[in-house]
Amino acid sequence: MKKLFLLTFLYFSVGSSWSQRGQIIAYMDMEYILENVPEYFEAQNTLDKKVIKWRERLDKEARFIEVLKSDLANEKIILTKDLIVEKEEEIRIKQAQLRTLESLYFGPDGDLFNLRKQLVKPIQDQVYNAIQTIAAKKRYDFVFDKSSELVLLYSNKKYDISDLILRAIDRTRSVEDKNDTLEEKNAPEKLNQQQQQLFDKKEAVAAERVTAKAKQRKAYEDKRKELIEKRKAKKALLKKRREEAKKDQQ
Repeated sequence: MKKLFLLTFLYFSVGSSWSQRGQIIAYMDMEYILENVPEYFEAQNTLDKKVIKWRERLDKEARFIEVLKSDLANEKIILTKDLIVEKEEEIRIKQAQLRTLESLYFGPDGDLFNLRKQLVKPIQDQVYNAIQTIAAKKRYDFVFDKSSELVLLYSNKKYDISDLILRAIDRTRSVEDKNDTLEEKNAPEKLNQQQQQLFDKKEAVAAERVTAKAKQRKAYEDKRKELIEKRKAKKALLKKRREEAKKDQQ
């Protein structure tokens, strides 16, 4: 229904004002863009590590509850009625605590939601700012996301601005790096001993960051290749299914 609404909206929006001037429409592929933004992979890796840690704790608590249930089942025949009620209540409390903990981690306003917002939103803002800049410069009336629920029945590659968005993000990053370099060059030439120590410490930290970024970049490239291969395989599978569906209809 949502897809139909978007297509209908696009049709009437374009048709109603076509007589005034032709609508200029472009599209981009958010999945492709994020695959090529290193910061996104760093954020995603951080999220994945947190999720694994949280899942491990939830699994541990769930296993403990199963042990309590098993112990109660094995000992029930020798326990008094009061002890059985007490142990059943303990199990119910543990189950309620587990549900609460799971909600704290993965609920609508849980830790995962807030951490994703904290890590991913700045990257999304970079993308959206780049889209706004390009759309204003190129005078696009609409920019659609090819990877969203909107169905593009046909798309001409020349209207794909995904690479333009990536270049805009890279330029922003380059300007920030250049400003950092200029700040370092404009530092006073004569430094006292304490300032020199602080400067040396800063240089050492910067060198460590360069090394860490190089490692992250390699990990990102490896992960990107893996995702691209998975994406190709997914597209090939979808194509195969469509072809099989067409054959079945014939």
